[in-house]
Amino acid sequence: MSGVRVVVTGIGIVSPVGLTVATSWDALINGRSGIARIGAFDPTDFETHIAAEVSNFDPENYMDRKEARRADRFSQLGLAAAAEAVEQAGLVQDEPLGNRTSSLIASGVGGIITLSEQFDVLQEKGPKRISPFLIPAMLIDMAAANVSMKYGARGPSFATVSACASGADAIGSGYELIKRGEIDVALCGGTEAPVCPIALAGFNSVGALSKNNDDPEGASRPFDAKRDGFIIGEGASVLVIEELGHALARGATPLVELVGYGASSDASHITQPAPLGEGGGRAMRQAIESANLKPADVDYINAHGTSTAMNDKFETDAIKGVFGEGAHAVAISSTKSMTGHLLGAAGAIESAICAMSIMNGCIPPTINLENPDPECDLDYTPNKARQTEVNVAMTNSLGFGGHNATLVFQRYQD
Repeated sequence: MSGVRVVVTGIGIVSPVGLTVATSWDALINGRSGIARIGAFDPTDFETHIAAEVSNFDPENYMDRKEARRADRFSQLGLAAAAEAVEQAGLVQDEPLGNRTSSLIASGVGGIITLSEQFDVLQEKGPKRISPFLIPAMLIDMAAANVSMKYGARGPSFATVSACASGADAIGSGYELIKRGEIDVALCGGTEAPVCPIALAGFNSVGALSKNNDDPEGASRPFDAKRDGFIIGEGASVLVIEELGHALARGATPLVELVGYGASSDASHITQPAPLGEGGGRAMRQAIESANLKPADVDYINAHGTSTAMNDKFETDAIKGVFGEGAHAVAISSTKSMTGHLLGAAGAIESAICAMSIMNGCIPPTINLENPDPECDLDYTPNKARQTEVNVAMTNSLGFGGHNATLVFQRYQD
């Protein structure tokens, strides 16, 4: 197991700042926000009026009209991200991908749009008018299933569900399946489409969302003293990861190497991180140790950085606990300042951003960081991207329920 190397050969992104990897990356390094007043429904009666939505997305570019009508938006977004990743990896072919390829696409809330719409149908028109596609559209595993069916990926296929750590855990699960020799390739990541009235109301009720409605682009401000909550977002990201020998044998180009994964549970509180970020710190340590690296080897951390009071403080504490005096030397940023919080897809898109940072020698900024918080005093790459060599990048995902996941990526070398 220890001698097996896992590389990323394809990346796909559909995000609030772009419909592709290239457009998303360009927006991120130039500090452009994808947050605006909600367009999917009228948010006037809600405390929060803003979200990070995917604009100009046409599911029929990725599936036929009948399939699109039967799929929830989260599945549509997942298929789109998978299509870009599969194409870059050179896996597009006439034959099914086969028994040693897995589809592991996570989500936190699955088909919540379809479910909430069908509740309205039930109330207004009665049970006989419920769509026969309700159940398959709402199931959280359906994005993984749809990707599996599209590409003939017949290895283990499932969705990890660990709130905001879901996408990172899906990639980590694919990594471990490959390391154990059970599969050669995994299409893995996360997708989420939660911008609907019931989700907005629910997150408002728990006090998690920003109410800075007058300044949408400035509302997500991780690590800033005036942060007041996260911005709900939608989107998807899928990575193609595979065993190195398999990738080279078929002529694929390794983009970066996936070298570490750690996961833990706070066992502490349903919404708040454990004091001092203890659980997140354990996930970081596990990931770094499994990569056979030391904390000082990490050049960049894509932080969970939600723009909430507790998360940003305790994640800062966790980084200090793991990195010691070196915590002040490592570059950190929260790209949620631009994309919003993609919930179960967050760890996936942030893994893709880590890979792009290594490939392009550039760290995206944390925008809107204007008022230093004395309790958040590390280097968060404020407001402007930083051109610098990145050899090792790490991403943290910390979810409701105390779920923590960390992934470590490294520059690929023969």
